[in-house]
Amino acid sequence: MLTKKEKVAYGLGDTASNIVFQTVMLFLTFFYTDIFGISPAVVGSMFLLVRIIDAVTDPLMGALADKTKSRHGKYRPYLLWLALPFALCSVLAFTTPDLSANGKVIYAFTTYTLLMLAYTAINIPYSALGGVLTADPSERVSVQSYRFVFGMLGGLLVTACTLPLVNYFGNGDNARGYQLTIAAMSVLGLILFLLCFYGTRERVHAPANQQLTLRNSFSSLWQNDQWRILSVAAFFLLTGMVLRTTLAIYYVKYFLGREDLITAFITLGMLGNIAGCAVAQWLSRYIDKVKAYIGLQFISAAICVVSFFIGPQQLVLAFALYFLWGFFLQMATPLLWAKMADTVDYGHYKTGVRITGLVYSSIVFFIKLGLALGGALAGWLLAGFGYQADTVQSTEAQQGILLSFTLLPAIGSILVALVMTRYRLSSGRVLDIHRQLAQQSGDSAPEHVKVNA
Repeated sequence: MLTKKEKVAYGLGDTASNIVFQTVMLFLTFFYTDIFGISPAVVGSMFLLVRIIDAVTDPLMGALADKTKSRHGKYRPYLLWLALPFALCSVLAFTTPDLSANGKVIYAFTTYTLLMLAYTAINIPYSALGGVLTADPSERVSVQSYRFVFGMLGGLLVTACTLPLVNYFGNGDNARGYQLTIAAMSVLGLILFLLCFYGTRERVHAPANQQLTLRNSFSSLWQNDQWRILSVAAFFLLTGMVLRTTLAIYYVKYFLGREDLITAFITLGMLGNIAGCAVAQWLSRYIDKVKAYIGLQFISAAICVVSFFIGPQQLVLAFALYFLWGFFLQMATPLLWAKMADTVDYGHYKTGVRITGLVYSSIVFFIKLGLALGGALAGWLLAGFGYQADTVQSTEAQQGILLSFTLLPAIGSILVALVMTRYRLSSGRVLDIHRQLAQQSGDSAPEHVKVNA
């Protein structure tokens, strides 16, 4: 049984990650189009290219972490080594040097690429760390609930404080305001990563005689059919989610016509995210986490569809539905990440090879592909519907923003639910796998298996 102190320490790592991740999700498209002056079509294409490059490095980073040997473990050391470089790259990405139009694109591409590579290098080991803190399936859901509650607190910090801090630091100069705001948040993130490093321990280890090569690691990964299902689901999930969150600012400013309510809208959505993550463990006690996950995706899709029929004057209903969407969608998030750890155990049972870092990073690879496509779609759709930055939008552009913010994300959630109907690692099946792994290693069954058997 992990202590609450260690769960909190682990969660602080996701607070640090989300300070940047949520800023990119919510503000970077707007920053590039309305502050730095890059066209939305170029931004969309750049997002796709950079995020594909970033995604390709994820499995390589996971394989590297699996082979790492240090006195701090395989995954924890990266929190210590990369906290400062990650903070520096974050500031560079939100810096706006005085360049030509082509120079701006090159600078944005270069700094955004560096930021995403730094994010991969620190976040892949951090994610894998969650799979080796404990072998208890119920504790894994608890760990991930703590992680995402604290992660969403980082998101709440971003949504509630970014624009006010931009106004405060910039004093009319939004470019300088964004730079100094991200600098302050990056320092906080650095401190939180260090607290996560010092407050956690790795307990689940690969077999002592395991010899990993890239070839046998990826061969073992491909034999894991449940990993393949989870990867496809993660891709569809992030595509729809990123499209909706990226367009939230545009929806409030140009469809609802209330630019003054942007901070309130996205902050309320983040509160929904936090509440959803907080009740995930409670839900998993009463409903198998696979069935719960599928049901939550259908509910999220239904909320998006209803949102399509909300008019600009129905502000209370628009706000309420965005809160509920975040609540139900993010209730599923700890369940997804707990299933990743179960998939590691399944692969170990099926192939005899334990590749925690590679399983996590390869699923994150598909998450990043979804992130790339969702972000690119946002830019392409804005351009396709005739969006013009910082001006009154045409009726076609307003309806395009509404369609892209509501119905398209609903399709993403439905696809996730359909894919997950093929996922077979129920709670009972995972416990059975743990018993068999214990027998194969010659150990007695773990205590949590004895209790729940």
